[in-house]
Amino acid sequence: MGRETDIQIMLSKIRDNIAKVLIGKDHVIEMVLAAYISGGHVLIEDVPGLGKTTLVTALARSLDCSFQRIQFTPDVLPSDVTGFTSFNMKTGDREINFGGIMSQIVLADEINRTSPKTQSSLLEVMQEGQVTIDGSTYPVPQPFIVLATQNPVEQIGTYPLPEAQLDRFLMKISIGYPDREEEIEILKRNKGARPLDSIEPVATAEDIISLRKEHGNVICAQPVMDYIVMISEATRKDERISLGVSPRGSLALMNAGMACAMLKGRNYTLPDDIQLMVKPVLKHRIVLNTRTNLTRETPETILESILRTIKVPAVS
Repeated sequence: MGRETDIQIMLSKIRDNIAKVLIGKDHVIEMVLAAYISGGHVLIEDVPGLGKTTLVTALARSLDCSFQRIQFTPDVLPSDVTGFTSFNMKTGDREINFGGIMSQIVLADEINRTSPKTQSSLLEVMQEGQVTIDGSTYPVPQPFIVLATQNPVEQIGTYPLPEAQLDRFLMKISIGYPDREEEIEILKRNKGARPLDSIEPVATAEDIISLRKEHGNVICAQPVMDYIVMISEATRKDERISLGVSPRGSLALMNAGMACAMLKGRNYTLPDDIQLMVKPVLKHRIVLNTRTNLTRETPETILESILRTIKVPAVS
């Protein structure tokens, strides 16, 4: 019981720290923490000025972890991301020059502005937690997470992420506009000050690694697993969808649900946790057919309708 209390205190400190600069977006903070706990990555898609970079920077400053921001532009090369080898003329030795990806927290800013070749350099590191440089493999420092951002409005000079790349992200989320009271509070907190400068680390890398170990101990009972598979199967059979959720998507949904349970102070997963995670985890993993694209239906509305057709299991 004491261990569970310590976990909740730690998570509460991290949440409160980030909430100092990201006003009124507690659900977004929860999603990012759930992804970090479960070892996943996050794609944040929203218009400029809503706090995408602020969210990631606040997370990095709340944790005593290494942080690197990679600003993706059309001229960024794969070697800029992963690294390259060079020859030292003085010593005659081959030297490894690691790229920006060799950090515990990586902000891949405006990821859709770089070429598909550079985007693909993230595939191995996001899936396997390692990079290959000139035939040699190197593990990235743990706990590792990629938080990528992209602007959905500007399409000129961008390269949409392919399905294989999107599938590496545990979640795709949006921050959204603040309401009036929240925006007034933003103005007050930033008047003559920069709240990010006041954020100090409240947890360490070892703490996050410990949280990941605890995540593996969260119970996901058979009825909940059946529920997850039924949701995935429904996306594969739905005539509005041309490409449904893969087993990797089912695994992502289970892991996200288990992390959600941890954030709520439980060591067991409920169907409510799965329902909460369905849209952020699955909406970018389904591809609508051409006819559906001509209607007003979206991946979110289709997933909502699928959830309504599946009986929620009783979990004792």
